[in-house]
Amino acid sequence: MNKKFAVMAATAALSVAALGTMAQAEESKGLIGVAMPTQDLQRWNQDGENMKAQLEEKGYEVDLQFAGNDPATQASQIENMISNGDQLLVVASIDGDSLGTVLAQAKEAGIPVIAYDRLIMNTDAVSYYATFDNYLVGKTQGQYIVDALDLDNQDGPFNLEMVTGDPGDNNVNFFFGGAMEVLQPYIDAGKLVVPSGQMTKDEVATANWATDAAQSRFENILSSNYADGTNLDAVLASNDSTALGVVNALAANYTGEYPIITGQDCDIANVPHIVDGTQAMSVFKDTRTLAAKVVEMVDAIMTGSEAPVNDTETYDNGTGIIPSYLCEPVAVTVENYKEILIDSGYYTEDQIQ
Repeated sequence: MNKKFAVMAATAALSVAALGTMAQAEESKGLIGVAMPTQDLQRWNQDGENMKAQLEEKGYEVDLQFAGNDPATQASQIENMISNGDQLLVVASIDGDSLGTVLAQAKEAGIPVIAYDRLIMNTDAVSYYATFDNYLVGKTQGQYIVDALDLDNQDGPFNLEMVTGDPGDNNVNFFFGGAMEVLQPYIDAGKLVVPSGQMTKDEVATANWATDAAQSRFENILSSNYADGTNLDAVLASNDSTALGVVNALAANYTGEYPIITGQDCDIANVPHIVDGTQAMSVFKDTRTLAAKVVEMVDAIMTGSEAPVNDTETYDNGTGIIPSYLCEPVAVTVENYKEILIDSGYYTEDQIQ
């Protein structure tokens, strides 16, 4: 090959490479920032990875960040997303009241914000909210306890204790509120009693939804109220990480008849407990479904269309009603876990052995 031809060939190769890079850039439909709370809980890993995979399949680039349950870290990550040119933000907040300042920057830059599963409060920068019907989650848990104890036909009294989640998570209001709407009439009628006396949302809260925190609190409840052999009949646990704390506390400190325990998320660590009966149920929120709906919302916004919503009345974040899309949760028990979790491909049989 002569020198001139070699130079021409090299130039042509560079041009082809440059065209390939340009084509790749043109193929991207935009850069989407996805801010998740933590990798410490299984569900947020699944939410983040499902979102990333589905957005990339649609042709978007994805900036996925996990904040280690630290609100300041999450605010910094979002600020970086804004400065890096992310064109839309999907944010599952750690503290629903802590993002107003950084999201004001997003609004000023013209960047739409979708609040993901946790409503972001007291900022007009939130364009949409996508979640499961979290009030229905609580009602489903409460109704399971009512039905399992046959409270409409039994006088009781039955002993109940309650464990909910992080007070900074706005969803706690819906989980706890929905459950108490169902359970409170039976408490008022004396069919359900709470021996610990801990009945308010703040009293039953669990920082960061942490299993060890739930376990520690529940060990204290057991030693103070059930050490004499008193039976505990039911535990309203708002999610699976807190339910696991309850299961651990019972294993070490309880000798009475085993209680009904609720949960949420169908975490892989909890499904064996559902199978063996140490956790009665969990409310399943298929993150694939929610991710798919959010991707549909993102695509609509990015292409100038109307994002799909099915609720324009319920979710007021302090600045007004946020248009929302609510996916429906499903109760999972030993009777239906194979159909919902295994047959759907969410887990394999081997994963839950």
